Amino acid sequence: MKNATGYVYDERYLRHDPGSWHPERPDRLRAIHRRVVLSDLIKELQWLHPVEAPMAWITRVHDADYVERFRQACEKQYTIFQSPDNGICAESFAIARLAVGGVLVACDALMNGEVTNAFCAVRPPGHHAERAQAMGFCFFNNVAIGARYLQEKYGLARVAIVDWDVHHGNGTQHLFEDDPTVMYISLHEDPSQCYPGTGTKKEKGVGAGLGYTLNFPFPPRSGDWDYLEIIEEEVIPALAAFRPDCLMISAGFDAHANDPLAHMRLSREGYARMGRVLAAFAKEYCQFRVITVLEGGYNLEVLEDCVEDHLHILLSS
Repeated sequence: MKNATGYVYDERYLRHDPGSWHPERPDRLRAIHRRVVLSDLIKELQWLHPVEAPMAWITRVHDADYVERFRQACEKQYTIFQSPDNGICAESFAIARLAVGGVLVACDALMNGEVTNAFCAVRPPGHHAERAQAMGFCFFNNVAIGARYLQEKYGLARVAIVDWDVHHGNGTQHLFEDDPTVMYISLHEDPSQCYPGTGTKKEKGVGAGLGYTLNFPFPPRSGDWDYLEIIEEEVIPALAAFRPDCLMISAGFDAHANDPLAHMRLSREGYARMGRVLAAFAKEYCQFRVITVLEGGYNLEVLEDCVEDHLHILLSS
């Protein structure tokens, strides 16, 4: 089968409104989709249409009482959930379910042979969401639920998650830190300098999961070659030893030099190089099964550029 790349997007994602002041705004997805259409990439991609994720899959990762508290907060039209950075509106619960559903639709299309890889342009993001705590603009952990879905619905033995968002994915790490069947690798700004303050190099998992969590914190102003050196010399060998059945990427584009929420110096080409290295790994080791899930990234031009490049990589690899 010719390589086919799935593209998850739905205008309903724009309905999650965390507040006019909030950096995780609907314009992020508007910018991405506008570029996908204007560049004619939309003609090459297989557009995957999400449905709200069944509650059973969400509660496989999140506590049911937490999920119910989130639902009620939206029903009561609260504007904040649990902490000030988690802005919500009446529709946020449904749209957070739709974000999870977008990842699950991508998993289905991948495993049913409809696509060979996929990019999920979903919001709200997910990698900070803990089992019972919303954090950092995140409510449900989209990529974590997707990993469990691949394992439990399709029987995949091992799933690897590479998280290159500039902020450490505390939620994803904690959900899997005792699990040797999910490898979590994060490249992020030094937690002493950057939210959420987790992700030191000594955090390597616990119990049976010891060694299956790898954190690579970078000092502020680190750039392309700092990241690429770690990916080529540390990340790829660890992934090769793990031999995942699927690679998931938590793709935040906020380590870019022009992003307003961090202090790093990655370039557009740096992100493209990282994408190509990971795509080449997936092609060799896991039948090119790659599911990329959008996380952070708050400069709209950067988002447009980097997502366009990433889609070309997925299409051509």
